[in-house]
Amino acid sequence: MKNVGIIGGTGYGAIELIRLLQTHEHMQLKKIISHSQHGEHIAAIYPHLTDFIEDPMQELQIESLKEEVDILFFATPAGIAKEIIPQLAGSSIQCIDLSGDLRLDSPSEYEYWYGKKAAPKQLIDKAVYGLSEIYPEQIKQATIISNPGCFPTSALLGLIPALENKVILESGIVIDGKTGVSGAGRTPTAMTHYSETNENIKPYKIGKHQHIPEIEQYLTAQAKEPITVAFTTHLVPMTRGLICTMYGQLAKETSTEEVIKQYQSFYEKHPFVRVREEGFFPTTKDVYASNYCDIGIHVDQRSNRIIIASAIDNLVKGAAGQAIQNVNLMNGWEETHGLYTIPVYP
Repeated sequence: MKNVGIIGGTGYGAIELIRLLQTHEHMQLKKIISHSQHGEHIAAIYPHLTDFIEDPMQELQIESLKEEVDILFFATPAGIAKEIIPQLAGSSIQCIDLSGDLRLDSPSEYEYWYGKKAAPKQLIDKAVYGLSEIYPEQIKQATIISNPGCFPTSALLGLIPALENKVILESGIVIDGKTGVSGAGRTPTAMTHYSETNENIKPYKIGKHQHIPEIEQYLTAQAKEPITVAFTTHLVPMTRGLICTMYGQLAKETSTEEVIKQYQSFYEKHPFVRVREEGFFPTTKDVYASNYCDIGIHVDQRSNRIIIASAIDNLVKGAAGQAIQNVNLMNGWEETHGLYTIPVYP
């Protein structure tokens, strides 16, 4: 049994980690660390956790972490993990960062898109990008994981098989993303205010979303050709769930049936990606509160394009669930431990 700590204990990502860790056979939650609310019981903030978490949240103390924790999840905003992880040097703690601090190879790119000072290049180079289905072998050898963003998880899992099989051209890829308000975190803003969000759909961060360089970096790595995408995000009036609808120019003559077979073969050994049969497309309800990514495909002969729909739960496969999936891989445990549950429906 490995002892687990969570830094950033009051955000939605942390709450999902707590929920999922509750049934994990090999991990025991030992510490919840909160800078702003240490000393408080988490059930006072989230009453649904009453009787599940007994100890109050704690202050960050590096030396006690080194002694008491084997696995540390960073459910923090960008800018925090990159400061703390170097202080754990010399320990055997496995670190999983759910923020964007270590996702981009280039420090200057991080500083441009995130507006913060980047992590040391040595730390960036040591981290492994935790897209579980694409980089499992690298993840198994890692001690530091950079957990992918929610939109990149959906988009990359949807697009990479098409690039691998040379179904689409590297140019002209369009990604239309839609997410529920939990993706914006727990801190209220004018944008997520009920009267602003209800019965409304808003495009946001046009041309400025921090997930753009992440998507482009890993598509480029896969294609071995520079890839630029047109990516637009929308906030929709639901609590959780995320779907990307993607459009690519066909590189060769093919059919929906043939591409679906290629995707099914690509993800054959990956239990959390489900490829739909021809004519069927995923919805966010199909993956609600689960670690699944559901993918639907249509080859549009008329426009010579492929249309790919990729749905995930932004807080599970897009955050806490994939983080646990990565820990399972890192420790040689069954990949589905703590995650193999039927999605909540309706």
